[in-house]
Amino acid sequence: MQGIRFRLGVAMAIALLPILLLAAIQTEAGFRRQAAEQRIDLQLAADRSAAHAKNNIDSTVVLLQALAPEGVGFYCEPRLTALVDRMDSIVALARFSPTGEPVCASRDARPPTAAQVRERAWYQRLRRGESVAMEWTSGQPNALLVGVRSERPMGAFQGAMAAILPLSALQPDIRDPALPLGAQAAVIDTSGRVLTATDPAAFQLDDPQAIAAWAAQAERGDTALFEAKDARGRRHVYAGAPLSGRDVFVLLSAPAPGLLSWARLNPFGTLLLPLGAWLATFAAVMLLSERIVVRWLGYLERVAAIYARGRFSVRPVQAEHAPAEIRVLARTLGVLGDNITRRDKALLEALDEKDALMREIHHRVKNNLQIISSLLSMQQRAVADPSARAALGDTRQRIAALALIYRILYQSEHVREADSETFLRELVGQLIAGEAVRGPLVTTTIEADPLVIDPDKLAPLALWVVEAVSNAQKHAFAGRGGDLQVRFRVRGDTSVLEVQDDGPGVADAAAAGVGRTLMIAFAKQLRGEAEIVPAPEGGLIARLTFATPEAHGGAQVREVAAFRLSGTAPQA
Repeated sequence: MQGIRFRLGVAMAIALLPILLLAAIQTEAGFRRQAAEQRIDLQLAADRSAAHAKNNIDSTVVLLQALAPEGVGFYCEPRLTALVDRMDSIVALARFSPTGEPVCASRDARPPTAAQVRERAWYQRLRRGESVAMEWTSGQPNALLVGVRSERPMGAFQGAMAAILPLSALQPDIRDPALPLGAQAAVIDTSGRVLTATDPAAFQLDDPQAIAAWAAQAERGDTALFEAKDARGRRHVYAGAPLSGRDVFVLLSAPAPGLLSWARLNPFGTLLLPLGAWLATFAAVMLLSERIVVRWLGYLERVAAIYARGRFSVRPVQAEHAPAEIRVLARTLGVLGDNITRRDKALLEALDEKDALMREIHHRVKNNLQIISSLLSMQQRAVADPSARAALGDTRQRIAALALIYRILYQSEHVREADSETFLRELVGQLIAGEAVRGPLVTTTIEADPLVIDPDKLAPLALWVVEAVSNAQKHAFAGRGGDLQVRFRVRGDTSVLEVQDDGPGVADAAAAGVGRTLMIAFAKQLRGEAEIVPAPEGGLIARLTFATPEAHGGAQVREVAAFRLSGTAPQA
């Protein structure tokens, strides 16, 4: 049943796998869509932030252009100071001459010397003809200098108006709801230097030249997005936009989409819901299969195991509450049990009838053989010739031995076989008793291993014993009596039957005679050999060595061997 459950579970998992695959595909598509939307949002936010900062710068440029004609005179400083006080986006204003000399400046402004001004890049750019130039100031931390060229009517350079803007006025607003979660902002110059940032760590990259390379591209008009890792090893997406003049840039960063970015999509609709549905369906199918299929299959398996043990009276009645297919299978199994029961009953009745017929046949054969034996006995008494009388007596013994076989067969439990021990005891007893009334006393000792033998092997064995005992009666016990020992041993595939007397023996134990000729012939029928050898204590031993009959196959030999080792009788 465990194998059925496993295969059923695998089949259900494979059948439901397309649901998970569809959910995974949808999640991957959502991931890619989210990444693309995040990049677009980041670039749009950078453009909006740049536009906001650019508006501040453009307003400052317009103010400086308007102040250029009035940047001289006695009241220059008060007017510039009043403008600075009223404007939050400007911290200082100043006017410089064509030679770089500070002409006028707002209060608290500390303009550089003429030599310092002439060395500054912004001033040199204005002198070369640019109308606006911007530069990060070293004297004013976190401030941006915006310079505007002043010209005479004929276009000659007349000097410059400059304003100092705090970078806080240019700082992009990261509270924009369109920005991705975790977005940060910074203002950088053309060298890639970060002028101000909401989170400086987000712009400290493991590749220090990455921002500078992007700034160089942006200065040329290419503002593509790029990805990089910060100093903490976290990957970010960066997008930026130039401010006025492309001297300063707004740069935004956002965490790059990762493996768990699906959690910010719709986890229930994209993955968790299909996964939950898959698990619920799988569990339901497994539970229902267990309750509907596997449990009943286990029940039918137990019924089939009972049938295998030979008990066909059990019926799978509990399966009447099972599903229709299981009920059909259970009824088929029940019909099988009924058919086997009827067949076994018919076979047993036929076997009983055959056994009865076989017993009747054996009984009649035994009676006929006894009638023949009686006729020979009557003929023996009527014959005067001793040789003829002896020949008739030997023939009568042989016929009586055969009759004994059929008597034991129809009296035994199994009509087709007989036990060797019981047969030897009755046969030897019958042979000795037949001569006991006419001669001295002969005692017998019988030791035999139990072995079930079929009649085909029992007949030559019985006739061999008749010849061996008859020889002992004629030559060893005639006129004196004695002791007769019969031993039957099963030694695996070989069995040995010995008939030993305590007589005087003979000079030539192997001398040929009718009895010994018959003994050799009977031995060949048993696929064995016969021999007569002197006994160690005196007398002779008639020995028959033959292949162990297998009435029940090799198991019978093993039973006998186990009996000899343990001393207990084998079970039938």
